[in-house]
Amino acid sequence: MTKLSVNINKIATLRNSRGGDVPNVVQFAKDVQRFGAEGVTIHPRPDERHIRYQDAYDLKPIVFTEYNIEGNPIPKFIDLVLANKPTQVTLVPDAIDAITSNAGWDTIKHKDFLTEVIAEFKRNNIRTSIFLDPVLEQVEGAKETGTDRIELYTEAFAHQYSLGNKEAIKPYTACAELASKIDLGVNAGHDLSLDNIAFFKQNIPELLEVSIGHALISESLYLGIENVIQMYLHKLQ
Repeated sequence: MTKLSVNINKIATLRNSRGGDVPNVVQFAKDVQRFGAEGVTIHPRPDERHIRYQDAYDLKPIVFTEYNIEGNPIPKFIDLVLANKPTQVTLVPDAIDAITSNAGWDTIKHKDFLTEVIAEFKRNNIRTSIFLDPVLEQVEGAKETGTDRIELYTEAFAHQYSLGNKEAIKPYTACAELASKIDLGVNAGHDLSLDNIAFFKQNIPELLEVSIGHALISESLYLGIENVIQMYLHKLQ
């Protein structure tokens, strides 16, 4: 079964919009795990516009499932990850002013940098994953960095699927097959939703984990967080 990791950035966004501590990020992380989520994901950015760096420390003692910290490995982020030692660190090449993640790594151009960063995390027993566009050459490049996994960037699939184009899954399937062949684990995330997750899962061999935030939280406004988590778990079976 593919694991569901809930990205709680949007809960932090809502908290920050009003000031104070409502909704409480730590309590929400406790609740999603109690409702069946198999991981908690956060993606702190330098401006701390949603998840704050302190949140990473506050969450560490209460995440008893998989703890996944995503972000661009600038020095401050690297220090944060090493201090908290999550289950997994997912490296994402965010521009500072990006509203959300919008591209995967060029693992060939940035091979030396990624190799160095990944080696440091692995020395600290932290599983590593690289955020990737569904391009075969980039999967091969990821293997050369020493990473444990890749995370397929699924925005293009989600957009095309919403238009009725199911052929958009093909490059993702090909990349997942290659990754499995060369002993890389496969994660996925970005714009996956209740509408498309079952089809995606059915076509991606050995999909280990999906990280879902924006859609899951939005769907929960109508359907309730406990119900939505159960719906995702059912579709991922």
